Amino acid sequence: MQTVTNLKNNLSFEDFKTEVIADYKIAVESRECSLLGRREVLTGKAKFGIFGDGKEVPQLAMAKAFLKGDWRSGYYRDQTFMMAIGELSMEQFFAGLYANTNLEHEPMSAGRQMGGHFVTHSLNDNGSWKDLTAQYNSSSDISPTAGQMPRLLGLAHASKIFREVDGINTTSFSNKGNEVAWGTIGNASTSEGLFFETINAAGVLQVPMVISVWDDEYGISVHAKHHTTKENISEVLKGFQRDKNIKGFEILRVKGWDYANLIETYQEASAIAREEHVPVLIHVLELTQPQGHSTSGSHERYKNADRLEWEANHDCNAKMRQWIIESGIATNEALIEIERTAKREVREAKKNAWNTFLKPIKKEHQELISILKQVAANSINGVFISKIHDNLAGINEPTRKDLFSSARRVLRYTIGESFTEKETLNKWVNTMFETIQPKFSSHLYSETQGSNVLIKETKPAYNDDEALVDGRIIIRDNFDAIFNNYPEALVFGEDTGNIGDVNQGLEGLQDKYGELRVADTGIREATIIGQGIGMALRGLRPIAEIQYLDYILYALQIISDDLATLHYRTKGKQKAPLIIRTRGHRLEGIWHSGSQMGGVLNLVKGVNLLVPRNMTKAAGFYNTLLLGDDPAIVVECLNGYRLKEKMPNNLSAIKTPIGVVETIKEGTDITLVSYGSTLRIVEQTAKDLLAIGIDAEIIDIQSLMPFDLNHDIVKSIAKTNRVIIIDEDVPGGASAYILDEILNKQNAFQYLDSSPKTLTAKPHRPAYGNDGDYFSKPSAEDIFEAVYEVMHELNPSNFPKLR
Repeated sequence: MQTVTNLKNNLSFEDFKTEVIADYKIAVESRECSLLGRREVLTGKAKFGIFGDGKEVPQLAMAKAFLKGDWRSGYYRDQTFMMAIGELSMEQFFAGLYANTNLEHEPMSAGRQMGGHFVTHSLNDNGSWKDLTAQYNSSSDISPTAGQMPRLLGLAHASKIFREVDGINTTSFSNKGNEVAWGTIGNASTSEGLFFETINAAGVLQVPMVISVWDDEYGISVHAKHHTTKENISEVLKGFQRDKNIKGFEILRVKGWDYANLIETYQEASAIAREEHVPVLIHVLELTQPQGHSTSGSHERYKNADRLEWEANHDCNAKMRQWIIESGIATNEALIEIERTAKREVREAKKNAWNTFLKPIKKEHQELISILKQVAANSINGVFISKIHDNLAGINEPTRKDLFSSARRVLRYTIGESFTEKETLNKWVNTMFETIQPKFSSHLYSETQGSNVLIKETKPAYNDDEALVDGRIIIRDNFDAIFNNYPEALVFGEDTGNIGDVNQGLEGLQDKYGELRVADTGIREATIIGQGIGMALRGLRPIAEIQYLDYILYALQIISDDLATLHYRTKGKQKAPLIIRTRGHRLEGIWHSGSQMGGVLNLVKGVNLLVPRNMTKAAGFYNTLLLGDDPAIVVECLNGYRLKEKMPNNLSAIKTPIGVVETIKEGTDITLVSYGSTLRIVEQTAKDLLAIGIDAEIIDIQSLMPFDLNHDIVKSIAKTNRVIIIDEDVPGGASAYILDEILNKQNAFQYLDSSPKTLTAKPHRPAYGNDGDYFSKPSAEDIFEAVYEVMHELNPSNFPKLR
């Protein structure tokens, strides 16, 4: 199926004809997949379909310019491209449509994403890298429009790093930085800010990127006049066009039905990007959408008769067919035979994919029917169970939901009964859950030896006469060691390079390691994260700096939709161990308050969220993360850079464990749980509490996600029988998450003699000024009084009412 060829080589006319016919066959097969796929949705076999019909010919041209080692970051219309590079068979296309959970049959996501979302496998089963230079590479697609753009920037930037930074072992990752990152996007999605942010950043960085804009004049049902100024994105972007004196983009335009010119255009774009490291935008015009946006509706509802007629006349497959005949490459009869064969092969692929999808479910179906029949024969509620059995037996094409729902409802009718057949059913349900649930829920994090939580702790060691230093010195010197020990490590962000970050944690490191490894960026948080994702996908170890935690909101969509889901949605076949460095906690002001933990926690499952209380702990986290495969956010304490700490004598060897809490003061009366800068206030307050006879145990969470894997907090509560969670986030934010972990996952309720309490900030962002912090977030007095109140309820005589 693969048709990738370097057309610069001289071909005989016979070879040229053979290649054109092979291309046309793929275009026809892809179109037939789209047409039959829509019917499968409308008949109920699949839930939803979104296809690449109308975009076949330009994708063939793109595939010819796409070389091994190159990367794609696209969207859900690129099925023809994936077929052309040999990474998507027709059976796999339908397996994706049916959401087959077997990765061997549905290698794009094992049914975790809807069809049309494509990927290639970068990892072996043990999590190690494949040779990415020896294969065609596609980063995993996401549905959010333009969400693929920030990642595209990083994929392209990696080539620049590989080409220009010495000392990196590029084996398996790059051939002298010659790889191109190819992006695809619909014309309507160019309205998104992420598109413009990426275009601007790529022009600044001058990276080998080729962006194809598939322009069919519509975004769902909305015409381009509502999307784009001048109804033409390449006109809008003219100011980015490079010239002899000013760097910028190369902008090319080509009609999407013109096979010969498309091939020439894509070869030109490839040469510019690959050889000169100049970004290129290809505006592919006059495309069509024969079936409309998706199976959710019909385009006849919003396109008039003239437009529909124009689309029929300018359909890229039809135009290619016409060109083939007019050029004498093939006869009409020969093309008819190709089309008939394609229809037959697509129908056969669809049938095989459906049977493959149903086969294991039908086997489970028969097993369960047999078990239910026996349970009905032995239960006092056999009449009711037989009805469930008969209903299930009557389903010809069952889902696993049908099976599990029936089995579990039958178990309700056997409550209080004990017989062998019931135990067989119980065992079937439990065994099936163990087998089937991971098909839908595995690989949120690494499940190999590269898992971050498997990296063991190395504690800091100190000389007896070690002097105290500012915390920033510890972070700075640790980063110095990192960049020295890991040539593939680099850091970038706003104010990160020249001045060494706003808190001097990277002081002097740009001079030492160069502007590419310690780099300044523009104010563009979303593409800072995307830059990191793309580079991490290609084997580099990027540290993307978001200057303050407050600003992470600008990048939260990319972190949530792309980074956090990557390992899950590829079922462990791609990884991007990006480290996101930021700082926050205990600040003042509506937009500089430094704590959005509740929002972040609930949106970045799949990313470690680490909250070190000081810079030594932070340094240990960075050292740990560089040995693991999972992405992470490290929130340094902004008010900790000038606080004094002892300098460890084993700085670069320190490893702070992930998912492990630390008891920093033992006590017997109450457990106080907190993290970050607030923890220092808790420590101060504990001394005041001890003075009046209250001995508090203090636990530093350290790692919010994952959370206390050893369940040490519940062990503390079993001793003290009381707990307060102190958090600077708003009510119901991180404190609710922590309480849920302690009560529902650690089952601490059984040990509590008093109601568990949360002490949080007020339900608004902090007011500005020193008093703003005091009256907006938990103060030492707030903590003291909250603890005292718990003890007062326990023993009013020893602890009379305070106020």
